[in-house]
Amino acid sequence: MIHILLSRWRQGHRTLPYPKTLPALPERLRGMPSLQGGACPAGCEACQKACPVEAIHPSPEGPRMDLGHCLFCGRCQETCPEGVIRFTRDHRLAVRDREHLQVFPGRELQLAAALEGELKRLLGRSLKLRVVSAGGCNGCEVDVNVLGTLAWDLGRFGIQYVASPRHADGILLCGPVTANMELAVRKTYEAVPGPKVVIAVGACAISGGPFRYQQEQRGGVGSLLPVDLHIPGCPPHPLTILDGLLRLLGRLEEEGRL
Repeated sequence: MIHILLSRWRQGHRTLPYPKTLPALPERLRGMPSLQGGACPAGCEACQKACPVEAIHPSPEGPRMDLGHCLFCGRCQETCPEGVIRFTRDHRLAVRDREHLQVFPGRELQLAAALEGELKRLLGRSLKLRVVSAGGCNGCEVDVNVLGTLAWDLGRFGIQYVASPRHADGILLCGPVTANMELAVRKTYEAVPGPKVVIAVGACAISGGPFRYQQEQRGGVGSLLPVDLHIPGCPPHPLTILDGLLRLLGRLEEEGRL
C-alpha cells in the first residue's frame, strides 16, 4: 500500500485544469476555418473540386463552407491558390441549430447556447447520456470515450455515460445512422424518459459525412430525431466535444469562459 501511495504522490494531479485554462493543443489541429472575403479569382473552383464531400463552394464574396459536411481534411486549404482558406486551432465548433454550421466571410460561428427553461433546470447540473454508435468508423466514438479517462474526467462536470437509455437524459450519437441501425436509434430515443436531448457528434451524425451519397444510410440523426447540439469534425477533438457539452449546460459561463 505504501508503494501505491508514493507512486500517486509522485505522479501528482493528472486531471486537466480545463475550463480554467486550455490544455496544450496539437499544432496539426484543424479547428474553426478562417475564410477571407472578396479574394477568390473569377472562375476558380479549386477548393470545390478538391473537397471530397462538397462542403465548400466559391462565390464572388468568398468561399462558403458547411461545417456539418466538412471532414477538416485540409484539402481546400492546400489547393486554394490565393490562400483565402485557413484552418485555425480554435476548438470551439459546437452549435445548437444545424443552419449555424453554414459559415462564410463576415459571419461568425454562433456557438451553442445553453438549454432553456425546464430543460436547464432539470439537466443543468447532472446529465446522463446513452452513447449510440450508429454505423460510424469508431473515430468519433474513441474521442467521446476518452472524455471518461483520468485526464479529462467528464464526471467532475456532472456528465456521465450510462448503459441503459431508461437511465439517461438523452442520447449522444455517432455515425450516419445506417439502415440497419435506424430502428435501434428510434427505440433508444423512445426509451429515454422525457424531457430529453439529442447530441450529434461528428460529420457522419450531422449529415452522413463521406457516406451521405450511399443508399444504406439516413444522412445523420437529424433526419430521424430533433437534434439539440451539433458538434462537427471528423472526428472532433475531445476538447471540442467537451466544449459543446458544457455550453449546452451553461457551465462555461459559470466558469468565466465564453
